[in-house]
Amino acid sequence: MHDLIEGVDRFRRDVFPAKADLFARLARTHRPATLFIGCSDARVVPELITQSEPGELFVVRTAGNLVPAHGPGPDAVAAAVEYAVAVLRVGGIVVCGHSGCGAMTALAEGHDLSAAPAVAGWLRHADASVARAARGGGVDALVRENVRAQLANLATHPPVARALAEGSLALRGWIYDIPTGSVEELDAPALTA
Repeated sequence: MHDLIEGVDRFRRDVFPAKADLFARLARTHRPATLFIGCSDARVVPELITQSEPGELFVVRTAGNLVPAHGPGPDAVAAAVEYAVAVLRVGGIVVCGHSGCGAMTALAEGHDLSAAPAVAGWLRHADASVARAARGGGVDALVRENVRAQLANLATHPPVARALAEGSLALRGWIYDIPTGSVEELDAPALTA
């Protein structure tokens, strides 16, 4: 915790004063251009990877960058997607997978998750990804198929389907490679509204 407190002190002393005008503007308006859905993995920092300023990205981070398909009942990811698309009117959504993803590794290698039942339940949202990657390719193939599956899941959300039909929203799938810093854009699957 001491490192965090020192970081806040540096932010208040060095960063905030240099960006005071930006923060004053952000206090009055919230208009991010993109919803970035990434993994909770601490090594994947959307603002750092994209070199975005505060206010430019609306960020959702989940284990395995999973987006459950639209369904009944409360869902924090669905609420964030709905808010970003219907209220903030973002023009793009990026689903970003990454190399060495612990969630995808656990699925690809069949790890025993009985001691982590909430994690095991959450990772069921990747069942389609696992089925698609079943032909082989290991973790890397699963990471790719998972991004594609999450893009398809996004299209099941009514605000996303409407925005896609109107042509006001673009979906992108990315793979971030941690050791090289490269970002590969996947071809988006054909999505229908």
